[in-house]
Amino acid sequence: MSPAHNNSESVNDALDALDRGVEPERPVLRDAVRALLTELSHRAPGRSVEVRIPPFGAIQCVPGPRHTRGTPPNVVETDPMTWLLVATGRLSWASAVAEGRIRASGIRTDLSEHLPLTGG
Repeated sequence: MSPAHNNSESVNDALDALDRGVEPERPVLRDAVRALLTELSHRAPGRSVEVRIPPFGAIQCVPGPRHTRGTPPNVVETDPMTWLLVATGRLSWASAVAEGRIRASGIRTDLSEHLPLTGG
């Protein structure tokens, strides 16, 4: 898949909806979430952190020890709208964590160095 910030119509459509003051349609939000997760997996390849955006997707990323069974020690979980905002730089990682919008457990779960996924 091409980088989300360059070729994802769904990311652009979802952001356009937000700019109009409406919530993106579910299929658009789903596709945007998946495109942004794919971009994160390209920018931070690895298997030490599991990023979960239910109900639309989950990936493993970030270099480090690989997790193979049971509950991963490093988990990031949030809702689709928060992921869209954080991944595109409309909400900072630190703010989302402080507000309880992102649940991050484990020593490798600070994804701020990989975000936002838009731009460069």
